[in-house]
Amino acid sequence: MTKSLLPTILAGLIFLPFTSQAADTQRQTEVARLGSDVMPFSLNATTHIFTKTSDGGTQRVVAKDASDMQQTKLVRQHLRDIQTQFLKGDFSGPSHVHGKRMPGLAELQSATPGQISITYKDVDGGAEIAYRTADAKLVSAIHDWFDAQVSDHGKDAVAGHDGDHAHHSHSSTMQ
Repeated sequence: MTKSLLPTILAGLIFLPFTSQAADTQRQTEVARLGSDVMPFSLNATTHIFTKTSDGGTQRVVAKDASDMQQTKLVRQHLRDIQTQFLKGDFSGPSHVHGKRMPGLAELQSATPGQISITYKDVDGGAEIAYRTADAKLVSAIHDWFDAQVSDHGKDAVAGHDGDHAHHSHSSTMQ
């Protein structure tokens, strides 16, 4: 390596994290803008919790303010709607918000009906969808899909821990 290239390479390595962070922030802003087309609740007033499990995972959305009944109602309505859509193989919502090349999405869209169990339930301050499958490739796709959502939603999403839902109180998810 020539001495003249060394300063350029070092400068690139030093500033790379800053350009990556700016790209992440720009991506998160775009996802929030597109999310309002699909999600009736406020991203700023809610937290998405994506918990991977050995057979898939759970997607929980809760109001940051437990007394905010309007956000809770909107979250529950939305998660019921997407459960219905996903059971039909319709992943147009995530595709619109996160893009057609979202990690894991193509695999989820190609699953045959019944290959992934998608169940809904109300939780304190919101709702949860559980995704379960015996297919290892689909489990991996769900995990990739969760990782992409946590990254794309930034401060409005967190990665949960298997069996750890009780530890995600509304106050601990406030940003």
